[in-house]
Amino acid sequence: MTTMAASRIADLLAGLSIAGLLLPEAVAYSGLANLPPQAGVIALFAGLVCYGVIGRSRYAIVTATSSSAAVLAAATLALDGDPGQRIVLASMLVMLTGICFTLAGCAGLGAMSNLIARPVLRGYAFGLALVIAVKQWPHLVGMHAQQTGFLPLLVEMIRGIDGWQMASFGMGAAALVGLFALERIRHVPGALVVIVGGIVASPWLAAHGVVLTGPIPLTLTPPSLVLPPQEQWLPLIEFALALMFILYAESYSSIRTYALKHDDSVQPNRDLLALGLANLVSGLFHGTPVGAGYSGTSANDAAGAQSRLAGLSAAAIVLLLVLLFLPWIERIPEPVLAAIVIHAVSKSLRVSLFGAYFRWRRDRLVALMAVLAVLSFGVLDGLLAAIAFSLAMLLRTLASPRLSTLGRVGGHDFVSLARYPQAQSVPGLLILRPEEPLFFANAEPLLAQVRQQVLQHADAKLVVLSLEESADLDSTALEALNELSLWLAARQVELRVARLKDASRDALLRANLAQLPESALDYSSVDDAVSGNAVCAAP
Repeated sequence: MTTMAASRIADLLAGLSIAGLLLPEAVAYSGLANLPPQAGVIALFAGLVCYGVIGRSRYAIVTATSSSAAVLAAATLALDGDPGQRIVLASMLVMLTGICFTLAGCAGLGAMSNLIARPVLRGYAFGLALVIAVKQWPHLVGMHAQQTGFLPLLVEMIRGIDGWQMASFGMGAAALVGLFALERIRHVPGALVVIVGGIVASPWLAAHGVVLTGPIPLTLTPPSLVLPPQEQWLPLIEFALALMFILYAESYSSIRTYALKHDDSVQPNRDLLALGLANLVSGLFHGTPVGAGYSGTSANDAAGAQSRLAGLSAAAIVLLLVLLFLPWIERIPEPVLAAIVIHAVSKSLRVSLFGAYFRWRRDRLVALMAVLAVLSFGVLDGLLAAIAFSLAMLLRTLASPRLSTLGRVGGHDFVSLARYPQAQSVPGLLILRPEEPLFFANAEPLLAQVRQQVLQHADAKLVVLSLEESADLDSTALEALNELSLWLAARQVELRVARLKDASRDALLRANLAQLPESALDYSSVDDAVSGNAVCAAP
């Protein structure tokens, strides 16, 4: 058997293996998004086919995800509480998300997921998993909940424990136990096994009041566009951008993880276009948003996939299942679907994910704030609050001025006197190094510390400022440096700048500061600045 034939067989087997996971999850995520069951199935086909044709990851499985379904539900509820308008708004939101993906791909913004820090993503995923699990619990226990917020819903469920339907709770609990037990057995589609068990028990369950999935009308209607009212366009675009960031951060994380594992290259801009097309197609046919979820992608890799053919094979097998077994799929008990969703998000509910941040003593508050923001403000506002908090903490760190005084060690090296007490100060010289990049928030306080150091060292006739931390200089930093140079000149103190990056040097040359001529900028090292050995710049 040739290598290519073996690869094709491996892909077909992987597609067969993951189809049993993807179909029930797609139906379950439809309910999470407050949409009919067919919405998740349509999204499943759109994601698998579109990404399989133009995507680049060999292992990514693009379909409905729990996070995007939760965000879609929150967005449509915020836009219009009318269930009759929810499908129309959801379709428009998914299509706008696809347009945002496409524009980002055309603009080459493949690295935009880096705007969301990893602690924010992990905290957000943890909080979102808690929210999703709590919101699925009423479906699992057959309870009609009135509240929608995390804490109010949690209180309502605890107080209304007498209203839990025992048949529904028993089925859901059995499904959960089965899912957690079967995930330890490789190549066994646990979701499919519990689905079959639920379908077999559905006559007895329905007789005891357990809700079943119900009809799934999969007649493919022509794409239709119903434009929303003018006042809803701006919030729709805002929610589409938020949904795009969440989906791409989740998708890129999955794609990059398995690319590194298998030494594959990544093409983020091509993947943006693939995700854009998949969401456009899904939205046109009233499906849910799609992304490369971690559970489907990891299952695909574990099943032995070798190429994108595995995803296309899974789409074909799901289509066959839908055509042959749709009446049976419609008999899936609702508690089983809720158990599938809770099991899927449980992987994000590991406290150990935050252990590294506490060991490193870095970003602990950011991760915890992301969890609390989702629980307190909701799915969408919580993400925005978490991102804003992480940026505020970054600005706080950068804006906290730290200035090191350097001394000589050996013949040519200069190090911090605070960290290396054995270093020697150079008489008549003051050598200073800002420990953060100079920018508008810290330039003035940092250079005020420089003035303070000069006043404390009255014998200093030369100040060397090492700016290796500053990749570039904004206008505030340039003005502050000009004021410092004039202040030093008035006291007959020379200023030399060492270790300038190209962008910073070019900015200073364009500023044409009187007390900082070109000759004061061409020092490649602190030692050169101390000895006055400037490097001649190329013309």
